[in-house]
Amino acid sequence: MLVHRSKIAADATEFAVQLLRDQIGQKVYPVHRLDRKTSGVLLFAKTPEANSELAILFQERKIKKTYIAIVRGWLKEKEGLIDYALKNDGKTQDAQTYFKAIREFEIPLPHGQFLTSRYSLLELRPRTGRFHQIRKHLAHIRHPILGDRPHGCNKQNRLWKEKFGLTKMMLHAKELSFNYKKEINIQAKLQEIFRQTLNSLIENNRLPLE
Repeated sequence: MLVHRSKIAADATEFAVQLLRDQIGQKVYPVHRLDRKTSGVLLFAKTPEANSELAILFQERKIKKTYIAIVRGWLKEKEGLIDYALKNDGKTQDAQTYFKAIREFEIPLPHGQFLTSRYSLLELRPRTGRFHQIRKHLAHIRHPILGDRPHGCNKQNRLWKEKFGLTKMMLHAKELSFNYKKEINIQAKLQEIFRQTLNSLIENNRLPLE
């Protein structure tokens, strides 16, 4: 589902803005958008004033965004900051993403010369909000998100599609936290496909329990 209509996804038929507008019977303003392939928290304002005020909080980096993702491989550093500038519309922009490995997996899934495959569940907190930032940053450090196209690993994506029927990207916007007249914390449950993929990794994991 898209947040709103877009020329780059002309095949889409469902839009969050329209669905929410119809549910509550009034116009809404999208403040926090997601990539089409990313699940999780969306934030809408009910008035132009709230939309502008919340946009300022995002610009001033006063809204804490937390994502989780399943990526290829194990990270050498289990926690740190990816500080890697990205190009958008021909302009180079600073971009930073904090990461932390929550859990590692090794499953009996042959891949290339290896008899097993390794994956990590990460918590991610982008400090900036560039286009496809998390996806590009994880691809940059050679730990692409499972199911990501075009920034991911085509071989891994094909493997998971053939073995498990996975066609979705394993990136989820888990939480938004900020202060707007009061402390606000918004959380989104995992999509079923994300939960199923995570359960498959847990059930087939060869690593000892922590």
